[in-house]
Amino acid sequence: MQTEPQTSETQHWIALSLVQGLGSATFCQLLLHLKTPEAILQAPYTALRELVSKEVAEAIQQAPENPKLAITLEWLALPDNHLITLADSTYPKRLLDIDQPPPVLYAKGNLQVLNRPGLAIVGSRHATPQGEATAENFAESLCRAGFSVVSGLALGIDGAAHRGALKADGATIAVVGTGLDIVYPARHKALAHAIVQNGLILSEFALGTPSISYNFPRRNRIISGLSEGCLVVEANLDSGSLITARQATDQGREVFAVPGSIHSPVSKGCHALIKQGAKLVESTEDILSEIRLAVSPASAFSISPNGLLPERAILPDEASTVLACMGFDPIFGEQIAARSGLTASQVSTMLTLLELEGVVANLANGQFQRLA
Repeated sequence: MQTEPQTSETQHWIALSLVQGLGSATFCQLLLHLKTPEAILQAPYTALRELVSKEVAEAIQQAPENPKLAITLEWLALPDNHLITLADSTYPKRLLDIDQPPPVLYAKGNLQVLNRPGLAIVGSRHATPQGEATAENFAESLCRAGFSVVSGLALGIDGAAHRGALKADGATIAVVGTGLDIVYPARHKALAHAIVQNGLILSEFALGTPSISYNFPRRNRIISGLSEGCLVVEANLDSGSLITARQATDQGREVFAVPGSIHSPVSKGCHALIKQGAKLVESTEDILSEIRLAVSPASAFSISPNGLLPERAILPDEASTVLACMGFDPIFGEQIAARSGLTASQVSTMLTLLELEGVVANLANGQFQRLA
């Protein structure tokens, strides 16, 4: 991709975005009164003090000398790196509707995915194998239905949602809480690289910004803001995903939740959302009917009510017996043997076959879980 020429106006936006203590609300207030970043940077100290604190006013006057400005311009000169400002035609229109829209977005990848309707998929960082499979399948189906899947690149459900989108056409947006020169978590470096090929990584934070807990609730408002609706797949009661869902509600977006076992702690957040009015979903049609977008039958995904094996699998009858006795919560092989009447050896063999078929996951603690 051809790099974009860097104008003095671009430099003014960057310089202001690097000012410590200048949040989105204050940045927008300055723009409202002084009209342009250049006018803000050239404003006398006394004029700035009428709008911002002493510290911020001093930082604004020193902003053009910030050494990070040159570093950021060098980063922007690299392929696939972009700066999106409130003044740009590429700025996501949906973000203009939210409280405190980010004045500047750093972006890496394909800006075209911003033109598609977005659907946020979020959930627990400590997801179950079934939860990750559900998020991945929903994401793949929603991408095939014309959405870009928006999430936060975190472990668990977020990562699964991005992977599902990549299995479709790659239309996924990762909104992160660090500078774009940092990948957090580090184990998602390969995933981040794959996203950049067809999708997009976004951040309102300057290069070099580390992962700070305060930044993640701020980035969550962008995840929900970019989206027509927010799907929560698994979440504890104290999960940050519930913050995203609450922000989606405040922004007038639809909230959807996937139900789970009443015994699972990662289902309790979803159940709480459903009690509060979120729509219970079992299929992509449940989402699309709510936001009035068409879906082709071939792209629709439903959570299987009976966990049937894939049609290609030809397995012994004992395998179906094992599945029927597993339920959907984690379970030990000994419990399956007691429920099914099969020997421990038979159960072990069937679990191995089912795991090879991708129908059952072997958990780290010796338990097994059936995948939807």
